[in-house]
Amino acid sequence: MKRKTFIQLSTTLMATPLLSPLSGWAQAPRLKNWAENLTYSTDNVQYPKTVAEVQQIVKKHPKLKALGTRHCFNTIADSKDDLLSTKELNKVISLDTKTHTVTVEGGIKYGELAPYLHQHGFALHNLASLPHISVAGSITTATHGSGIKNGNLASAVTGLEIVIADGSVIHLSKATDPEKLNAAVVGLGALGVITKVTLKIEPTYMMRQRVFLKLPMTQLKPHFEQIMSAGYSVSLFTDWQSDTINEVWIKSRMDERDHNQPEFYGAKAATKNLHPIIDHSAESCTDQMGVPGPWYERLPHFKMGFTPSSGKELQSEYFVPLHHAVEAIEAVSKLGKQIGPHLFITEVRTIAADDLWMSPCHNQTSVTIHFTWKQETEAVLKLLPLIEKELAPFNARPHWGKVFTLSPKVLESRYEKLADFKKLVAEYDPHGKFRNGFLDRNICGIV
Repeated sequence: MKRKTFIQLSTTLMATPLLSPLSGWAQAPRLKNWAENLTYSTDNVQYPKTVAEVQQIVKKHPKLKALGTRHCFNTIADSKDDLLSTKELNKVISLDTKTHTVTVEGGIKYGELAPYLHQHGFALHNLASLPHISVAGSITTATHGSGIKNGNLASAVTGLEIVIADGSVIHLSKATDPEKLNAAVVGLGALGVITKVTLKIEPTYMMRQRVFLKLPMTQLKPHFEQIMSAGYSVSLFTDWQSDTINEVWIKSRMDERDHNQPEFYGAKAATKNLHPIIDHSAESCTDQMGVPGPWYERLPHFKMGFTPSSGKELQSEYFVPLHHAVEAIEAVSKLGKQIGPHLFITEVRTIAADDLWMSPCHNQTSVTIHFTWKQETEAVLKLLPLIEKELAPFNARPHWGKVFTLSPKVLESRYEKLADFKKLVAEYDPHGKFRNGFLDRNICGIV
């Protein structure tokens, strides 16, 4: 695994083959997602280079789904009809040094945007573990990054340009349409094709990261918030096979405390760069050992220059309120013997609350429990209901782009703005042009 590649099996996947059969055509095979666990259900893929071309394609096709960098592990972006890839919409449109915002095309990758910002003296507040993901795809699924005071990537959005079902372009802004923007940012691909995004930025900064080994689980109950607040971004990695956390990764800004010390709450300082899975090579990982570097070379766990692994993992992830963090971790740990044989690693992170309607962090600072599974689909699908049952008392919300088996009724009960979101979907897409099996089952089909 060269990056968290857990697959998120949604209930939709339980009714849909995880690996769709390849077409019988002799030509190029159909597209697959990044992890290659999913073959998209059509080979009709358009690659527009301008917003006008996007509008033409949207007008032409009665059913359509937009694709970013294809990092989702379920069928949220699948279509049996037509696909529109935003990979060619990858430019920086403008940088406003007065308002501290940058406007980009939706298909640009964070790993492409970040160096540009740094060269111009700016930075983003957060990045996910991988820099290879697109801006539009990341925000529309509430991909998050880490930090007890840091909102997910979508929380940086101050404006959107979306091509909606009739081919027209709408613009939403935090300045003029704050509530509608909050509704649309985490849009799950249901509202249209995101062609441009405006993000708030800040002055660039330098960071360092240090890793500690074998943190006693007993330290979590009395010190969880102190541990997770020890740096700008903190991650715990565990395989649930002992009474210790395997690794603690602490990413700190240079103006914050440097944990250059032999121990951290009983964990021992690493003496070399490490991979989250300790027996894997750290070659693909961002530098550790307190070596300073730009924010975009420390916030992700993995380097942009390395191709992420694919085809060997699945991903699942659940968000629980911060105040239930230790209880939730203890609940999952009871399943350690069942989980262990099928797991590469679990990562635990924190994310600040936001006001985005369909974000798993809506109105709650959250802890995520993220599973990187071996690609043993049948076993994983049997385990997920057990994990979801243990997390049910904490109203766990799933990551929209990963594998889960929670029912639509459960999702409805855990997203207070879901009914309002459905009304917005009906307003922008009255005939269901952008709907698919995933949305019909998990969002739009809820009655």
